[in-house]
Amino acid sequence: MGISRHATAHWEGDLKSGQGKLNTPQSGLLADTRYGFSTRFGDVKGTNPEELIAAAHAGCFTMALSAKLTEAGHPPEAIDTRADVDLSMEGGPTISAIRLTVTAQVPGIDAAKFRSVADDAKQNCPVSKALSAVPITMEAELVG
Repeated sequence: MGISRHATAHWEGDLKSGQGKLNTPQSGLLADTRYGFSTRFGDVKGTNPEELIAAAHAGCFTMALSAKLTEAGHPPEAIDTRADVDLSMEGGPTISAIRLTVTAQVPGIDAAKFRSVADDAKQNCPVSKALSAVPITMEAELVG
């Protein structure tokens, strides 16, 4: 049997003036965290689905890259990943693109091998697989 995680969402009111709260009871990280139309399409403090997808993707990809680099005999010293999730409004709201930007300190690896391992992690991390309907691009750079 696999691992199961969950989150909950509660919403009150109509789309534009209503508001919701998100919770992650298992970790407690999100506890009545505000989300709504104004946090998604405006500048009001709170979160939104695209930000949460970006966080999940950045975290999953980074862990997968660490594992794959270690398997290849090059355990990383550090990896930093940014995930940008674009929401297009053409034809109705759609997640239209995801961009991963990764920098890593990896002793003893050349740029070509690093890129190959990073491409593998991008294709095969569980979140990338779940988001496979969305175009995912990646910039990968060795530093240090």
